[in-house]
Amino acid sequence: MSAPIVAKGLEGVVVGNTALSRVEGQIGRLTFRGYDIHDLARHITFEEAAHLFWKGELPTRAQYDDLKMQMAHARMIPNHVMQIARGLPKNSEPMDALRTLVSALGAGNPLKQPDLSAVMMLTAQTPILLAAFDRYRRGLEFIPPRGDLDHAANYLYMLSGTEPTAAQTRALNVYLVLLSDHGLNASTFAARVIASTWSDLYSCITGAVGALKGPLHGGAPSRALEMIEAIGKKENAETWMRAALAKKERLMGFGHRMYKAEDPRAEILRDLARGVCAPQLFELAQSVEQTGLQILHESKPAERIYTNVEFYSAVILHAVGLAKDMFTPTFAASRMAGWTAHILEQVADNRLIRPDAEYVGPAPRAVKAIDQR
Repeated sequence: MSAPIVAKGLEGVVVGNTALSRVEGQIGRLTFRGYDIHDLARHITFEEAAHLFWKGELPTRAQYDDLKMQMAHARMIPNHVMQIARGLPKNSEPMDALRTLVSALGAGNPLKQPDLSAVMMLTAQTPILLAAFDRYRRGLEFIPPRGDLDHAANYLYMLSGTEPTAAQTRALNVYLVLLSDHGLNASTFAARVIASTWSDLYSCITGAVGALKGPLHGGAPSRALEMIEAIGKKENAETWMRAALAKKERLMGFGHRMYKAEDPRAEILRDLARGVCAPQLFELAQSVEQTGLQILHESKPAERIYTNVEFYSAVILHAVGLAKDMFTPTFAASRMAGWTAHILEQVADNRLIRPDAEYVGPAPRAVKAIDQR
């Protein structure tokens, strides 16, 4: 019998079907339920994206207004969870706080099992958890959510205490839509594996948050901004980046496991950054991007490396007022729509996800008594 083919990282292995999103990495195209991401970014809000994932179609005006109202009503957090948020160490990483607070939401919650009501509530509550923790760690009082603000605007308002501008709200909405799903990535796969065991919604999402925290998945957006800030001036870009590569360091914001063309989300965010960022920062970021691409194409011509979504995500999240360590949690708040939709899709046609592994350990051997080893 021939030896099994081992696909490390499950690369190229198809493990199931999904109707949610399609990543066509060779040509740089991303679609959500058949809609091109460029069209969606121009026309919809995060709530509309969530409706599309959960119900299969973009909402009518009446459905949209109803969903916004339901999500606004679902934003209240139980007292025991707020007490935990207040009591977490102030130096906790926000992703650790989010993981803890999502898990706490599940304790005693009658809506544990994945259904539309539960996933809508958890999606609505996620930015509230993040804003509460961020305020408490800064020694500030919690700002209650406002029912008249949409998902994106309310999040920015609760973080800062100031109602965001229309441009800031629009920028964050586009970001939340773009990052809301991306095929069977590591965190989504983690959520579906847990869901396949018939576990509860909060366990699924806690696992997904843990996977997203990793720097090889979602845990690195702030590092792209740190790189841009460290370069400081466009005249420094080439020297700084060549030195980083010489030390075998990664240039943050470049390259993607799936895309062998430009990440379409990066293209959209670049155009968005032009209008929302301070001109000096945008010009620096664009210069760093162009220099990085030139150097990478020279040094690794066969690898087809392009700008990824992290590069301009970092610039935009900074422009709307988020602290660097809130970038990945905000990514999680966006991906909540996709994670929960994948969980619903998994449980609707479930089979326990249980891959095999090729054994490479010792041959069979006998156990010796302890004095004879």
